[in-house]
Amino acid sequence: MKKVIIVLLVAFIIIQFFPIDKTNKPLNPGMDFLKIKTHTSPEIANLITNSCYDCHSDETKYPWYTSIAPASWWIKNHIDEGRKHLNFSTFATYEPKRQIHKMEECVEMLEKHEMPLESYFLGHQDAKLTDAQRKELITYFKREIRETKFKTE
Repeated sequence: MKKVIIVLLVAFIIIQFFPIDKTNKPLNPGMDFLKIKTHTSPEIANLITNSCYDCHSDETKYPWYTSIAPASWWIKNHIDEGRKHLNFSTFATYEPKRQIHKMEECVEMLEKHEMPLESYFLGHQDAKLTDAQRKELITYFKREIRETKFKTE
């Protein structure tokens, strides 16, 4: 048993030499969702920033525990996947049809309580949305969908 613990401890120490890349891409404010959606209230912008931007933008704030492997690898994978599915920092680069689709996905994820992820709340209690906040965000995204459709017709 003692040998197993020593091997696990050595393995844990060794994996610390393989850190994640915490570099965020340079921001272009003109491409950011909250900059191009000019009718966004400060309250809605705050909800989106606190609940979505760490995984769905190039503005990730990496907490201290992202320096500890293997947790850091798991978190980095979530961030990479989140950005791949929706990156608010590059939202203006999406074609209008894709923007509409992404906002429809936001509505769906909020309605199903699939976003933000439950695991995200462990270190981000301020990201937890009340039912009223979810409803506000759903209403907001639906309004933005209608507005985007109107502009493209």
